[in-house]
Amino acid sequence: MIPYGRHYIDEADVEAVVDMLRHGALTQGPRIAEFEEAVARYVGAKYAVAVSSGTAALHLACLAANVGPGDNVITTPNTFVASANCALYVGATPQFADIDAGTLNLDPQCLAAKCKELKKIRAIVPVHFAGLPCDMPSIRAIADKYGSVVIEDAAHALGASYPDGARVGNCAYSHMTVFSFHPVKAIAAGEGGMITTNDEKLYRRLLRLRSHGINKGDDPLIREEDAYEQGEAKRWYYEMQEMGFNYRITDIQSALALSQLRKLEKFIERRRKLALTYDDAFADLSKARPTQINGRTFSAHHLYVLQLDFDGLGLSRTKFMSALRQDGIGTQVHYIPVVSHPYYRGLGYKLDYFPVTQKYYRQALSIPLYYALMDSEQAHVIAAVRRLVQ
Repeated sequence: MIPYGRHYIDEADVEAVVDMLRHGALTQGPRIAEFEEAVARYVGAKYAVAVSSGTAALHLACLAANVGPGDNVITTPNTFVASANCALYVGATPQFADIDAGTLNLDPQCLAAKCKELKKIRAIVPVHFAGLPCDMPSIRAIADKYGSVVIEDAAHALGASYPDGARVGNCAYSHMTVFSFHPVKAIAAGEGGMITTNDEKLYRRLLRLRSHGINKGDDPLIREEDAYEQGEAKRWYYEMQEMGFNYRITDIQSALALSQLRKLEKFIERRRKLALTYDDAFADLSKARPTQINGRTFSAHHLYVLQLDFDGLGLSRTKFMSALRQDGIGTQVHYIPVVSHPYYRGLGYKLDYFPVTQKYYRQALSIPLYYALMDSEQAHVIAAVRRLVQ
């Protein structure tokens, strides 16, 4: 079976993990800091904080930004639920603005209209869908007008660039950027996440929040008098200064991710080549349209999504996917809109309010795209899709 996505592990990755197991700490050791420094250096940010997952990263970013009860947080309905759930985790209210039909990302015009409607917006969470960066200059301008914090959800976009050439994660247009290292993402750590920022106060608070709210390094003490005994510092003394979580990543994960990071550029270049091959192969089809074709230069190419006219084909999406599966091809749908899930329906959200997302969702299908996809396998995918749509 050719899956829609797959991680790639080579001997260097295996050796990195084995070496760490033989000579290093399993957790809270030096590999974590090495990984954080490498990511910060790669994206061009001052600070990076590694955590246990992309979802944990979103949660901590909201906490660090003081998002809480009574606050509105705007994101896109075309994303995984974590992008909106992070608002609920801290007692805030998720709000949604529709997507742009061309980029499939948060539409700045819809965002501006939603902000005008709500007036009070604590945070905006733009999602770089499939690895293509959002229009961040426009989004940041809107956020600044309303005094909102910007948290980029770049779970798909490690290695992507803005049109000015700077890498996603440098936080030129945001206060924090969040990455994921789930196995199908650009680099794999098993699970894992990262938050980058250029704000030292946010950085120091993120360090505390990921480890139970306990003071870190040279954080000021709340009860300094308790830290000394007969004039000598208690080396064992620490303080829980606020409510935090155990969102720590391990050295095992960091060793793997650090090794993977060294291959990121070739991962993305291969994905770009495969995406361009798909673009050419489907260019003449009226009922199967490639998406995000104007963003190939900037995207990290996490996904390759086709928009298919299932009604025109006389095939349901389920039957289309089943036919491909019989040909040994796995596919997926990204995403069921957040507002369509039963939990969110129960909160009063409706997909009808987001017509562009609604139309996109009816037609979306992700086909195989990953570094190790062989040319012969891609040719098989192309032939199978074309047979079904012609």
